[in-house]
Amino acid sequence: MSAHVRSRALRAAAFWLLLLGSLGVLVFPFAWMVMGSFKTQAEFMAYPPRWWFRPTLDNYTNVFVRNDFLKFTVNSLIIALGSTGLSLVLGVPAAYGIARYRQTGLGMLLLTARMAPGIAFLIPWFILFSKLRMVDTYPAVMLAHMVVVLPLVIWVLVSFFEDVPRDLEEAGLIDGCTVLGVFRRIALPLARPGIVSTAILGIIASWNNFIFSLILAGNSTRTLPVAIFNFVSYDSLNWGGLTAASSIITLPVLAMAFLVQKHIVRGLTFGALKG
Repeated sequence: MSAHVRSRALRAAAFWLLLLGSLGVLVFPFAWMVMGSFKTQAEFMAYPPRWWFRPTLDNYTNVFVRNDFLKFTVNSLIIALGSTGLSLVLGVPAAYGIARYRQTGLGMLLLTARMAPGIAFLIPWFILFSKLRMVDTYPAVMLAHMVVVLPLVIWVLVSFFEDVPRDLEEAGLIDGCTVLGVFRRIALPLARPGIVSTAILGIIASWNNFIFSLILAGNSTRTLPVAIFNFVSYDSLNWGGLTAASSIITLPVLAMAFLVQKHIVRGLTFGALKG
């Protein structure tokens, strides 16, 4: 075997080892969580860990029958879709304006809002919604989640609109289109992959949000991350129920990402080959 062939083989082996190691680090916690959801409390706490065991569905039965998890799932879905939809309605034109008209001041303001801790917005929101008697309502939780989702949507979409060729928009203006017409007929279709991938990121951000739902949601609008606390008590943890509930929370996000993976890849690589 020549030195060149041996060098290529070593590089390929190193690449695959690095790839498998990275995948192992990413996949192992999820696999451990799913596996734990089919164990009893004693099997989960066993040391050394038990890799071979008889699976049980008692944890999932406990989650759905005793904790009304289906209702919490519907609440999370309504709030995630609602807050993301409203954020897209406001964020898509805002991102286009920042990208095309260089509104750097507004962009920095949004970046500051994105970096600020959620607790900084929580107290004003809670006081406002308490005065309006909107605590434990879908609109209140959706608007609160938009504090996280809207800056994310705008900040991500700015880069997508910056990659839309200006020549096409200028040609549209020459042909008689208005600025709104150019935005609707040229910019939006070209940025659609980015909008889809950004919407997915927004849904995930809202779906996983905990702090706003903990304070502003009640029995009627409680979301899945808050509902998980039913499995945490003062002196113990129901590990089987906790891992089953966590698996249920993760599954819709994985399914959605799998179904729209083509749009995610197109969105994340949009403009990568430009020029």
